[in-house]
Amino acid sequence: MPSNKKNMAHLIAPSILAADFANLQRDITMVNQSQADWFHLDVMDGRFVPNISFGMPVIEAIKKHAQKPLDVHLMIVEPEKYLTDFKQAGADVLTVHYEVCAHLHRTLQAIRALGMKAGVALNPHTPVGLLADVITDIDLVCLMSVNPGFGGQKFIAHTLHKVTQLRHLIDKTKSKALIEIDGGVGLNNAQTLIEAGADVLVAGSSVFASANPTQTIEQLKQLKPVALYQD
Repeated sequence: MPSNKKNMAHLIAPSILAADFANLQRDITMVNQSQADWFHLDVMDGRFVPNISFGMPVIEAIKKHAQKPLDVHLMIVEPEKYLTDFKQAGADVLTVHYEVCAHLHRTLQAIRALGMKAGVALNPHTPVGLLADVITDIDLVCLMSVNPGFGGQKFIAHTLHKVTQLRHLIDKTKSKALIEIDGGVGLNNAQTLIEAGADVLVAGSSVFASANPTQTIEQLKQLKPVALYQD
C-alpha cells in the first residue's frame, strides 16, 4: 500500500531544552535562520517526569522571537486544565501524553477547538495499537525514543519497530497524523527513521551540542529516503 506521506519532506524540530538558556535569543535566532521547520518545546512538571523545565512565561518569550511554529510537548499530569493557557502562550502544535489522559478523545477535540494541531505522545513501553480508535482525530503522534524527562539519552532501538507499526496504522485508516520521533535523534539514525516512516525529527543535543548547529540542521533536513514506499 502506498503511503500518504510518500511525497512529503520530513520536518526538523530542534529541541529548545538542549539550547543555552543563558543565550536563548541567540539560539532562537539560529533556528530561525536555519532550515529547521519547528521549535520543539518540552514542558515538564516534576510529577509525570522526574524533571522540571519551563512553562508559559518562557514559551511566551520564545513566541515573540520565533519565526516558525511552536511544537509544545506537555510532559505533565492533567494537561486538559492548561490547554487554553498554552494556546495563549503561543503553541501551534500541542501534544499530550496518552498515559495521563483519562479522556483522550475529549482532550484532542478541545485542543483542535482552540485552533491548535493535536498531538499524542507515547512512552517507550506504550503500544502503538492503543491509538487505533482515535488515530483519525490526531494530527501528530510523538513516539518517545528515550524515557521522557531528560535530554541527551541513548536512542531505544525498539522505536524503529513502533514507527513501522504506526505507519501501517496511519496508512490503513487514511489518517493524516504525522509521526514524530523524540529522543536520541541524530545523524547516526535519522536516515533509518525517515525510511521507516518518520515525518518529524526532534533533535536536541545532536544540534545544540554540535560544533555547527546550523550545518547539522541542514544535514538532517537534506537526508533523502533511499527507497521509501514504492507503488
